[in-house]
Amino acid sequence: MTQLVHSEERRLEASAPLDPVAVAIRLRPPVRSGLAERFEPSDPPKGWDLAAHPRVARLLRSRKFQFALILPNQIIFWLVIFLGLLGTVVPGLNFGTAITWYIWFCLVFVLMVVVGRAWCVMCPFGGFAEWVQRRTFWKRAQHRLGLGRKLPEPVARYGFLLSVGTFLLLTWIEEYFNIAGPGNPWATSFMVLGIVTSALAFFLVFERRTFCRYLCPLTALIGTVGAMGSVAGFRTRDRQICLGCKTKDCMRGGVNGYGCPWYTWPGSADSNLACGLCSECYKGCPEDNIGLYLQRPLTSVVAPTRRRADVAWAVAVLWGLVIFQQVNATKAYAAADGWLNRFTHLAYPNPIDYVGIIALVALGMAGIAKLVERTLARPDLDPAPAARRAPQLSPAARSLAFSGLSPTPDLMTSPVAVGAGGASAGVEMTGQSATGKSFISRTSRFRMYFLPLMYGLIPVVGADYFARQLPKFFKHASRIVPAVGHLFGAGSTHSALYNTRILPDPGIVAVQVAVIALGTAASAWASWKIAGRELVGISRHAVAARAVAVALPVACGLTAALLYVIMHAAS
Repeated sequence: MTQLVHSEERRLEASAPLDPVAVAIRLRPPVRSGLAERFEPSDPPKGWDLAAHPRVARLLRSRKFQFALILPNQIIFWLVIFLGLLGTVVPGLNFGTAITWYIWFCLVFVLMVVVGRAWCVMCPFGGFAEWVQRRTFWKRAQHRLGLGRKLPEPVARYGFLLSVGTFLLLTWIEEYFNIAGPGNPWATSFMVLGIVTSALAFFLVFERRTFCRYLCPLTALIGTVGAMGSVAGFRTRDRQICLGCKTKDCMRGGVNGYGCPWYTWPGSADSNLACGLCSECYKGCPEDNIGLYLQRPLTSVVAPTRRRADVAWAVAVLWGLVIFQQVNATKAYAAADGWLNRFTHLAYPNPIDYVGIIALVALGMAGIAKLVERTLARPDLDPAPAARRAPQLSPAARSLAFSGLSPTPDLMTSPVAVGAGGASAGVEMTGQSATGKSFISRTSRFRMYFLPLMYGLIPVVGADYFARQLPKFFKHASRIVPAVGHLFGAGSTHSALYNTRILPDPGIVAVQVAVIALGTAASAWASWKIAGRELVGISRHAVAARAVAVALPVACGLTAALLYVIMHAAS
């Protein structure tokens, strides 16, 4: 009878709705061993805490600071919406299209590479929706508007792949309606209004910044490319204090701050991947144990000991998308796409070759990783031991890990076998066996190679996205001046600046190739470091493992550079 009662209790625990706050506060006494080995590679230098400076600290503690960052962008993007609908139909003379497609995209990529999620902290889409959800512009309100639901675990466990999906859809819509050409300004207005409406709807249904963490079309791109940035995000100053904290105000919220809108616990953060830089954890910590840290560039690419499968696949698919955007600017693609459109009675961009090229590139990356694994992996390599060493968690904890919600001290600080594949497969996050069915928890010999190799590609993929935006910037950025003048009846298409280029086509190609060269060099260095730590120990030939890891980004960089030469600065 007792066994039946215990069995029923376990069944109810497994089926009960997940309370991330309860899980975050305490599952069991925290595991304190192995902290140095686990976090030392990714912890920023202690002296690089910007919040240690009194003026910076005052800004971060002010509840009006993030509002002040969001407000200018809020004004600009509502202008984009209204001017696109009511302003001139000339794309280069309409302020909405000019600032969106000639200026904004390039600035966002610069922010990604330098800072990480800097755009997220000032984003007008999430900012507006959060104001509505909290029913205040900056005050610490106790009651929120909306249903406050949690994203279902079976959906949330796919992490960045959700964002990649929305990004692919948005990009196809942009191509189909020629929004980013730019085409008719009203199309840009409806696109921006659609993003605002979608964000607001998700903020009113789900809790915190679920939309920003999982579904925003840019969050996967910003998160992966932003790993190159020099801002580590908000991190703990003393991990022992975090482990002993009884309230976890940074996660559940307190008098001065909301619980982390991004579900990221500073005590376990080892990268800037999911830190939205909102400073709520900093405001809420009663121990003043959180700082805003700088880090060396590429630290969040190279140093983390937890490699995430969703990030690796996101990199592969994003690489496929940017290759499509290069290929579709070539004459050969135009001829092939025209034939396919006539055959299928569809229009550009034909969804068959759009999805086909992206899938071909992404699966090609996976195929290369599989070939490397089959060729170089040790015969006795077994990912299962690393999974068995990981702590076995309750159903609630596993659900928490899958959903990306607030991590727990013991969940995130247990010792792992770095270099034996356990970290690459992400098994220490879930405690499930190597044969588990979860996308995040599953580990295999293939993943032990695929995940590190894809992380190493992040810099060259980021460089390619940035280079792809440069033709519009160098050809048309000067049009923003007559576009602003046109608001006051002064600018026109006859203005000298309207037809002024910053660089001619050969100069644009040279800059694009130089950007790709820098990204390739960064990827080669990152891949060399990652391979030395994670691939050498599992391979039969250490030199070959490192050589292949470096050769992959070099080959990708050469491919991108060649395509830019062929495109000859096509927008």
